Amino acid sequence: MKKVIATTAAPGAIGPYSQAIDTGSFVYASGQIPINPATGEIPEGITAQTEQSLANVCAILEAAGLTVANVVKTTVFLSDMANFGPMNEVYGKVFTEPYPARSAVAVRELPKGVLVEIEVIAVR
Repeated sequence: MKKVIATTAAPGAIGPYSQAIDTGSFVYASGQIPINPATGEIPEGITAQTEQSLANVCAILEAAGLTVANVVKTTVFLSDMANFGPMNEVYGKVFTEPYPARSAVAVRELPKGVLVEIEVIAVR
């Protein structure tokens, strides 16, 4: 079983991919960059961008009938590892123990020049 998860409460896919795929047991969400789905705007700074990226993740999870409590793995892509501390502070306010497994990596650049992109895997 493979079901597409899509919501207007998160930015639409800007390419040939789905916001998320539900396999019945797991939901695999595509990386979310900090685009406000209502305005199309990208906030300034790593704190606001992390908040928006996580809000987009939460909206997709909600569309799948899940919450951040269902997340078992995250991957955080940063345009600069110097932003790890502020990102981690916001991240720690959204996720609670037991925390999901996580990878955080610096990449050369991200779509639309954003500072952060976050993808998740959640379990039912």
